Amino acid sequence: MIALNPEWKILTIGDGDLSFSAALSGQVAPSQLTATVYDDKSVLANKYGLTHFKRLTEKGINVQASVDVLNPDTWHGIELGQYDAVIFQFPLIPSDFSASEFAKLSQIGSTNTLNRWLLRSFLKHCFSYFLSQTGARLAVITSKDVKPYRQWNIETSLCHELAVNYLGRCEFDISMFDGYLVRNVDRDKFVKDTQGYSYVFSDRAQAHLNLELPDYCTEQNYCAMCRVGPIETQLDWQAHLASKRHRQMMTFEAQWQDWLTKFEE
Repeated sequence: MIALNPEWKILTIGDGDLSFSAALSGQVAPSQLTATVYDDKSVLANKYGLTHFKRLTEKGINVQASVDVLNPDTWHGIELGQYDAVIFQFPLIPSDFSASEFAKLSQIGSTNTLNRWLLRSFLKHCFSYFLSQTGARLAVITSKDVKPYRQWNIETSLCHELAVNYLGRCEFDISMFDGYLVRNVDRDKFVKDTQGYSYVFSDRAQAHLNLELPDYCTEQNYCAMCRVGPIETQLDWQAHLASKRHRQMMTFEAQWQDWLTKFEE
């Protein structure tokens, strides 16, 4: 996770059992923290209990349930245009998503596309509604570095024709957040620790953040989609282009571009 300034105002999106927000309130103690969960309070209680909900509210922290980052009608408890940073930890489309949205997805046929759409919508809403015009203006997506998450092509596919730039990434060290459990969507179990990265986006230059920008994002002899390279010879390029991995990623990219054409024109 990037170094978070305790003077910042921070918004967390879709924080499962609220254990990340609870850890953040103790470790960073930002000047203002708003914590949100997708579930309503009764579902939250049944899935995970209300330990962290109570811990946060007892500290006077604004906690909002039933917040869908895709639906502005659910944002009533969020102070729009007030935040320096908005953080989305390990996002994943829930299985009980509305039938109408799954009907849209069926026209393209990929959960990969729907998860990219969730993340792109998050970025659009951060820079249009959540972030302060005079603040740090950072949007952070933390995701696992394994399939299917890395197949969403977070670094190169989300900002198409948006006035937002991908700045780089840093390793996410869960041990820095005491008590944080990465929850499985729709289940009261936590996810086994694995490598994760926090991907950082902004519409401003942020040189001070000291982020990693891997070679596959900047060098020509890499395949950015597959994170493969350097590829030195034409023969090696041909072999990679014919590989199952690349062909699968090309299918995902084609579906994503089709989605953008149909639903964002």
